[in-house]
Amino acid sequence: MTLDRRVWRSKTRVERLIAVTLWPPSATPYLYPLPLYGEASNHSSVTLEEPNLSVYPRAACLNGFSQKVVLHAGDALFIPEGWFHQVDSEAVTIAVNFWWRSMTISGMLEHMDAYYLRRILKRLTDKEMNKMLHFPSSSMDKTMTCTTSQPKDAYRDHGEQRTSRNCGNGTSNDELRSKVMLQDLEPCASQSLNELISLVHDRLNPSKPTGLEYTDNSSAKENDEMNKRKEDLCSINDDPVANLILTLHPLTIRSVFLAMANNFPRTLEALVLHVLTPVGSEILTRKFEEMDQLISGEDQNEFYRIFHGVFDDQSAAMDVLLNGKELVARQAFENVLDQYMGINLDEPKPAAK
Repeated sequence: MTLDRRVWRSKTRVERLIAVTLWPPSATPYLYPLPLYGEASNHSSVTLEEPNLSVYPRAACLNGFSQKVVLHAGDALFIPEGWFHQVDSEAVTIAVNFWWRSMTISGMLEHMDAYYLRRILKRLTDKEMNKMLHFPSSSMDKTMTCTTSQPKDAYRDHGEQRTSRNCGNGTSNDELRSKVMLQDLEPCASQSLNELISLVHDRLNPSKPTGLEYTDNSSAKENDEMNKRKEDLCSINDDPVANLILTLHPLTIRSVFLAMANNFPRTLEALVLHVLTPVGSEILTRKFEEMDQLISGEDQNEFYRIFHGVFDDQSAAMDVLLNGKELVARQAFENVLDQYMGINLDEPKPAAK
Protein backbone atom coordinates (compact mmCIF):
# COMPACT_ATOMS: atom_id res chain seq x y z
CA MET A 1 0.00 0.00 0.00
CA THR A 2 1.44 3.37 -0.97
CA LEU A 3 0.79 6.84 0.27
CA ASP A 4 -1.19 9.41 -1.65
CA ARG A 5 -0.53 13.13 -1.61
CA ARG A 6 -3.41 15.55 -2.00
CA VAL A 7 -2.79 18.05 -4.75
CA TRP A 8 -6.20 19.62 -4.16
CA ARG A 9 -7.83 20.21 -0.83
CA SER A 10 -10.08 17.36 0.27
CA LYS A 11 -12.84 16.72 2.79
CA THR A 12 -13.77 13.10 3.58
CA ARG A 13 -17.18 12.04 4.92
CA VAL A 14 -17.19 8.66 6.73
CA GLU A 15 -19.92 6.06 7.39
CA ARG A 16 -17.79 3.51 9.35
CA LEU A 17 -14.49 3.48 11.24
CA ILE A 18 -11.48 4.82 9.35
CA ALA A 19 -7.94 5.51 10.57
CA VAL A 20 -6.12 8.18 8.58
CA THR A 21 -2.38 8.75 8.99
CA LEU A 22 -1.14 12.11 7.75
CA TRP A 23 2.31 13.44 6.86
CA PRO A 24 2.99 17.13 6.20
CA PRO A 25 4.85 18.38 3.11
CA SER A 26 8.02 18.67 5.21
CA ALA A 27 8.11 14.85 5.41
CA THR A 28 8.42 14.52 1.63
CA PRO A 29 12.17 13.60 1.63
CA TYR A 30 11.42 10.67 3.96
CA LEU A 31 8.54 9.38 1.82
CA TYR A 32 10.51 8.96 -1.43
CA PRO A 33 7.88 10.26 -3.92
CA LEU A 34 7.72 8.60 -7.31
CA PRO A 35 9.41 10.45 -10.22
CA LEU A 36 7.88 13.74 -11.30
CA TYR A 37 7.80 12.68 -14.95
CA GLY A 38 5.67 9.62 -14.15
CA GLU A 39 1.93 9.26 -13.82
CA ALA A 40 1.84 8.85 -10.01
CA SER A 41 4.26 11.48 -8.74
CA ASN A 42 1.94 12.22 -5.82
CA HIS A 43 2.49 8.72 -4.42
CA SER A 44 5.25 7.42 -2.16
CA SER A 45 7.57 4.56 -3.13
CA VAL A 46 7.59 3.24 0.43
CA THR A 47 5.40 0.30 1.47
CA LEU A 48 4.24 1.20 4.97
CA GLU A 49 3.47 -2.33 6.16
CA GLU A 50 7.06 -3.50 5.68
CA PRO A 51 9.28 -0.62 4.54
CA ASN A 52 12.54 -1.76 2.99
CA LEU A 53 14.97 0.34 5.00
CA SER A 54 17.94 -0.89 2.98
CA VAL A 55 16.41 0.79 -0.08
CA TYR A 56 14.62 3.64 1.72
CA PRO A 57 16.72 4.33 4.86
CA ARG A 58 15.11 7.72 5.57
CA ALA A 59 11.74 6.00 5.97
CA ALA A 60 12.84 5.01 9.50
CA CYS A 61 12.01 8.57 10.57
CA LEU A 62 8.44 8.60 9.22
CA ASN A 63 6.73 7.98 12.55
CA GLY A 64 8.21 11.17 13.92
CA PHE A 65 6.33 13.22 11.31
CA SER A 66 3.01 11.38 11.23
CA GLN A 67 -0.32 12.31 12.78
CA LYS A 68 -3.06 9.73 13.12
CA VAL A 69 -6.79 10.50 13.16
CA VAL A 70 -9.58 7.99 13.84
CA LEU A 71 -12.88 8.81 12.18
CA HIS A 72 -16.27 7.40 13.12
CA ALA A 73 -19.54 7.37 11.23
CA GLY A 74 -20.57 10.91 10.38
CA ASP A 75 -17.12 12.42 11.01
CA ALA A 76 -15.38 14.60 8.44
CA LEU A 77 -11.67 15.25 7.97
CA PHE A 78 -10.08 18.18 6.20
CA ILE A 79 -6.79 17.25 4.49
CA PRO A 80 -4.74 20.29 3.44
CA GLU A 81 -3.17 20.27 0.01
CA GLY A 82 0.31 18.82 -0.21
CA TRP A 83 -0.22 16.42 2.70
CA PHE A 84 0.39 12.71 2.25
CA HIS A 85 -2.18 10.39 3.76
CA GLN A 86 -2.66 6.70 4.38
CA VAL A 87 -6.19 5.31 4.93
CA ASP A 88 -6.87 2.09 6.87
CA SER A 89 -10.54 1.17 7.14
CA GLU A 90 -12.85 -1.58 8.29
CA ALA A 91 -14.53 -3.89 5.82
CA VAL A 92 -17.37 -2.43 3.77
CA THR A 93 -16.48 1.11 4.75
CA ILE A 94 -18.02 3.94 2.79
CA ALA A 95 -16.11 7.20 2.48
CA VAL A 96 -16.99 10.12 0.25
CA ASN A 97 -14.34 12.58 -0.91
CA PHE A 98 -15.17 16.17 -1.75
CA TRP A 99 -12.56 17.99 -3.82
CA TRP A 100 -12.13 21.62 -4.70
CA ARG A 101 -9.37 23.70 -6.17
CA SER A 102 -7.37 25.75 -3.70
CA MET A 103 -6.18 29.29 -4.33
CA THR A 104 -2.64 27.99 -4.81
CA ILE A 105 -3.59 25.46 -7.48
CA SER A 106 -6.00 27.89 -9.15
CA GLY A 107 -3.20 30.42 -9.51
CA MET A 108 -0.77 27.97 -11.16
CA LEU A 109 -0.42 27.72 -14.91
CA GLU A 110 -1.35 24.33 -16.37
CA HIS A 111 2.02 24.14 -18.07
CA MET A 112 2.11 20.33 -18.11
CA ASP A 113 -1.26 19.79 -19.77
CA ALA A 114 0.09 20.09 -23.32
CA TYR A 115 3.00 17.78 -22.49
CA TYR A 116 0.77 15.06 -21.05
CA LEU A 117 -1.61 15.40 -24.00
CA ARG A 118 1.26 14.88 -26.46
CA ARG A 119 2.50 11.86 -24.52
CA ILE A 120 -0.95 10.29 -24.41
CA LEU A 121 -1.68 10.94 -28.08
CA LYS A 122 1.70 9.58 -29.15
CA ARG A 123 1.25 6.41 -27.13
CA LEU A 124 -2.25 5.81 -28.47
CA THR A 125 -1.18 6.64 -32.04
CA ASP A 126 1.79 4.25 -31.89
CA LYS A 127 -0.51 1.53 -30.58
CA GLU A 128 -3.02 2.21 -33.33
CA MET A 129 -0.30 2.11 -36.01
CA ASN A 130 0.91 -1.29 -34.80
CA LYS A 131 -2.68 -2.49 -34.89
CA MET A 132 -3.18 -1.18 -38.43
CA LEU A 133 0.06 -2.75 -39.64
CA HIS A 134 -0.44 -6.04 -37.78
CA PHE A 135 3.02 -5.31 -36.37
CA PRO A 136 4.20 -7.11 -33.21
CA SER A 137 4.66 -5.00 -30.10
CA SER A 138 8.34 -5.91 -29.83
CA SER A 139 10.82 -4.38 -32.25
CA MET A 140 12.07 -7.74 -33.51
CA ASP A 141 9.90 -10.66 -34.64
CA LYS A 142 10.48 -14.23 -33.72
CA THR A 143 12.35 -15.77 -36.63
CA MET A 144 12.06 -19.07 -38.40
CA THR A 145 13.76 -20.79 -41.28
CA CYS A 146 12.06 -21.31 -44.61
CA THR A 147 12.40 -25.05 -44.72
CA THR A 148 8.61 -25.31 -45.04
CA SER A 149 6.28 -23.14 -47.05
CA GLN A 150 3.96 -20.77 -45.20
CA PRO A 151 0.22 -20.50 -45.85
CA LYS A 152 -0.78 -17.37 -47.70
CA ASP A 153 -2.93 -16.15 -44.80
CA ALA A 154 -0.59 -17.28 -42.03
CA TYR A 155 0.11 -13.73 -40.92
CA ARG A 156 -3.20 -12.03 -41.62
CA ASP A 157 -4.57 -12.22 -38.07
CA HIS A 158 -2.77 -9.63 -35.99
CA GLY A 159 -4.00 -11.31 -32.84
CA GLU A 160 -1.69 -14.27 -33.43
CA GLN A 161 2.04 -14.28 -32.74
CA ARG A 162 3.77 -13.34 -35.96
CA THR A 163 6.91 -14.95 -37.28
CA SER A 164 9.34 -13.79 -39.93
CA ARG A 165 10.97 -15.66 -42.71
CA ASN A 166 14.62 -15.69 -41.77
CA CYS A 167 17.25 -16.92 -44.18
CA GLY A 168 20.15 -16.80 -41.79
CA ASN A 169 22.45 -13.85 -41.30
CA GLY A 170 22.04 -12.44 -44.79
CA THR A 171 25.08 -11.63 -46.89
CA SER A 172 28.69 -11.36 -45.88
CA ASN A 173 30.68 -8.18 -46.36
CA ASP A 174 32.20 -9.48 -49.59
CA GLU A 175 28.80 -10.45 -50.97
CA LEU A 176 27.38 -7.09 -49.99
CA ARG A 177 30.05 -5.22 -51.91
CA SER A 178 29.51 -7.45 -54.94
CA LYS A 179 25.77 -6.66 -54.80
CA VAL A 180 24.67 -10.31 -54.31
CA MET A 181 24.27 -12.48 -57.39
CA LEU A 182 21.14 -14.59 -57.85
CA GLN A 183 23.04 -17.82 -57.35
CA ASP A 184 24.26 -16.54 -53.99
CA LEU A 185 20.76 -16.29 -52.55
CA GLU A 186 19.54 -18.85 -50.07
CA PRO A 187 16.34 -20.71 -51.07
CA CYS A 188 14.14 -18.59 -48.81
CA ALA A 189 15.47 -15.31 -50.20
CA SER A 190 15.24 -16.62 -53.76
CA GLN A 191 11.61 -17.61 -53.25
CA SER A 192 10.80 -14.22 -51.73
CA LEU A 193 12.55 -12.44 -54.59
CA ASN A 194 10.49 -14.32 -57.18
CA GLU A 195 7.26 -13.58 -55.30
CA LEU A 196 8.09 -9.89 -55.04
CA ILE A 197 8.98 -9.57 -58.73
CA SER A 198 5.77 -11.37 -59.68
CA LEU A 199 3.69 -9.05 -57.48
CA VAL A 200 5.30 -5.96 -58.99
CA HIS A 201 4.64 -7.14 -62.54
CA ASP A 202 1.05 -8.10 -61.71
CA ARG A 203 0.40 -4.72 -60.11
CA LEU A 204 1.80 -2.82 -63.09
CA ASN A 205 -0.16 -4.94 -65.57
CA PRO A 206 -3.15 -2.79 -66.63
CA SER A 207 -5.22 -5.92 -67.28
CA LYS A 208 -5.14 -6.72 -63.55
CA PRO A 209 -6.09 -3.57 -61.68
CA THR A 210 -6.13 -3.87 -57.90
CA GLY A 211 -7.32 -0.43 -56.88
CA LEU A 212 -4.46 -0.01 -54.42
CA GLU A 213 -2.11 2.08 -56.55
CA TYR A 214 -1.06 5.21 -54.73
CA THR A 215 -1.54 8.37 -56.78
CA ASP A 216 -2.06 12.00 -55.90
CA ASN A 217 -4.72 12.71 -58.56
CA SER A 218 -7.97 13.09 -56.60
CA SER A 219 -9.85 15.76 -58.52
CA ALA A 220 -12.42 13.31 -59.94
CA LYS A 221 -13.20 11.62 -56.62
CA GLU A 222 -16.01 12.39 -54.25
CA ASN A 223 -15.21 12.92 -50.58
CA ASP A 224 -16.61 9.59 -49.43
CA GLU A 225 -14.77 7.71 -52.16
CA MET A 226 -11.52 9.44 -51.27
CA ASN A 227 -11.97 8.64 -47.59
CA LYS A 228 -12.57 4.98 -48.43
CA ARG A 229 -9.56 4.97 -50.73
CA LYS A 230 -7.37 6.55 -48.05
CA GLU A 231 -8.42 3.86 -45.59
CA ASP A 232 -7.63 1.16 -48.16
CA LEU A 233 -4.17 2.62 -48.77
CA CYS A 234 -3.50 2.51 -45.03
CA SER A 235 -4.79 -1.04 -44.59
CA ILE A 236 -2.62 -4.12 -44.89
CA ASN A 237 -5.60 -6.27 -45.82
CA ASP A 238 -5.58 -7.25 -49.50
CA ASP A 239 -2.09 -5.74 -49.90
CA PRO A 240 0.09 -8.71 -50.89
CA VAL A 241 3.27 -6.65 -51.26
CA ALA A 242 3.02 -5.19 -47.76
CA ASN A 243 2.11 -8.61 -46.35
CA LEU A 244 5.13 -10.21 -48.01
CA ILE A 245 7.51 -7.54 -46.70
CA LEU A 246 6.01 -7.90 -43.23
CA THR A 247 6.79 -11.62 -43.09
CA LEU A 248 10.43 -11.22 -44.16
CA HIS A 249 13.33 -10.98 -41.75
CA PRO A 250 15.21 -7.66 -42.09
CA LEU A 251 18.39 -9.40 -43.27
CA THR A 252 16.40 -11.32 -45.86
CA ILE A 253 15.02 -8.04 -47.17
CA ARG A 254 18.58 -6.78 -47.46
CA SER A 255 19.58 -9.81 -49.54
CA VAL A 256 16.47 -9.57 -51.74
CA PHE A 257 16.86 -5.85 -52.38
CA LEU A 258 20.56 -6.15 -53.17
CA ALA A 259 19.78 -8.93 -55.65
CA MET A 260 17.06 -6.80 -57.23
CA ALA A 261 19.37 -3.78 -57.43
CA ASN A 262 21.98 -5.84 -59.27
CA ASN A 263 19.72 -7.92 -61.53
CA PHE A 264 16.35 -6.15 -61.72
CA PRO A 265 16.98 -2.47 -60.96
CA ARG A 266 13.93 -1.22 -62.87
CA THR A 267 11.69 -3.65 -60.98
CA LEU A 268 13.03 -2.37 -57.67
CA GLU A 269 12.48 1.19 -58.84
CA ALA A 270 8.91 0.38 -59.88
CA LEU A 271 8.28 -1.35 -56.57
CA VAL A 272 9.14 1.74 -54.55
CA LEU A 273 7.81 4.45 -56.88
CA HIS A 274 4.63 2.86 -58.24
CA VAL A 275 3.63 -0.28 -56.32
CA LEU A 276 4.42 0.37 -52.68
CA THR A 277 1.37 1.66 -50.81
CA PRO A 278 1.64 3.96 -47.78
CA VAL A 279 1.25 1.03 -45.42
CA GLY A 280 3.93 -0.79 -47.40
CA SER A 281 6.23 2.23 -47.04
CA GLU A 282 5.75 2.22 -43.27
CA ILE A 283 6.46 -1.50 -42.98
CA LEU A 284 9.50 -1.35 -45.25
CA THR A 285 11.11 1.55 -43.38
CA ARG A 286 10.49 -0.23 -40.08
CA LYS A 287 12.25 -3.29 -41.48
CA PHE A 288 15.13 -1.04 -42.56
CA GLU A 289 15.37 0.29 -39.00
CA GLU A 290 15.50 -3.27 -37.65
CA MET A 291 18.14 -4.16 -40.23
CA ASP A 292 20.27 -1.21 -39.10
CA GLN A 293 20.38 -2.73 -35.62
CA LEU A 294 21.80 -5.98 -36.99
CA ILE A 295 24.60 -4.78 -39.29
CA SER A 296 27.58 -2.48 -38.97
CA GLY A 297 27.57 1.17 -39.93
CA GLU A 298 29.82 0.43 -42.91
CA ASP A 299 27.41 -2.19 -44.23
CA GLN A 300 24.50 0.19 -43.69
CA ASN A 301 26.15 2.88 -45.79
CA GLU A 302 26.99 0.41 -48.55
CA PHE A 303 23.46 -1.03 -48.64
CA TYR A 304 21.76 2.36 -48.87
CA ARG A 305 24.28 3.52 -51.49
CA ILE A 306 23.34 0.55 -53.67
CA PHE A 307 19.62 0.87 -52.92
CA HIS A 308 19.36 4.58 -53.69
CA GLY A 309 21.64 4.21 -56.71
CA VAL A 310 18.84 2.37 -58.52
CA PHE A 311 16.70 5.50 -58.80
CA ASP A 312 17.25 8.14 -61.44
CA ASP A 313 15.81 10.64 -58.98
CA GLN A 314 16.78 9.60 -55.47
CA SER A 315 14.67 12.36 -53.93
CA ALA A 316 11.57 10.89 -55.60
CA ALA A 317 12.10 7.57 -53.84
CA MET A 318 12.58 9.31 -50.53
CA ASP A 319 9.44 11.38 -51.12
CA VAL A 320 7.36 8.25 -51.75
CA LEU A 321 8.54 6.60 -48.55
CA LEU A 322 8.15 9.70 -46.38
CA ASN A 323 4.77 10.65 -47.84
CA GLY A 324 3.54 7.11 -47.30
CA LYS A 325 4.70 7.09 -43.69
CA GLU A 326 3.08 10.48 -43.12
CA LEU A 327 -0.24 9.27 -44.53
CA VAL A 328 -0.25 6.16 -42.32
CA ALA A 329 0.61 8.21 -39.24
CA ARG A 330 -2.14 10.69 -40.05
CA GLN A 331 -4.68 7.90 -40.49
CA ALA A 332 -3.66 6.35 -37.17
CA PHE A 333 -3.96 9.75 -35.48
CA GLU A 334 -7.41 10.29 -36.98
CA ASN A 335 -8.46 6.83 -35.79
CA VAL A 336 -7.37 7.73 -32.26
CA LEU A 337 -9.32 10.99 -32.34
CA ASP A 338 -12.39 9.13 -33.61
CA GLN A 339 -12.17 6.24 -31.13
CA TYR A 340 -11.40 8.17 -27.96
CA MET A 341 -12.81 11.64 -28.56
CA GLY A 342 -15.49 11.15 -31.21
CA ILE A 343 -13.76 13.59 -33.57
CA ASN A 344 -14.06 12.79 -37.27
CA LEU A 345 -11.85 15.07 -39.36
CA ASP A 346 -13.42 13.80 -42.58
CA GLU A 347 -16.89 15.05 -41.74
CA PRO A 348 -17.92 18.17 -43.67
CA LYS A 349 -17.58 21.37 -41.71
CA PRO A 350 -20.82 23.22 -40.92
CA ALA A 351 -21.54 26.17 -43.16
CA ALA A 352 -20.75 29.56 -41.69
CA LYS A 353 -23.80 31.54 -40.67
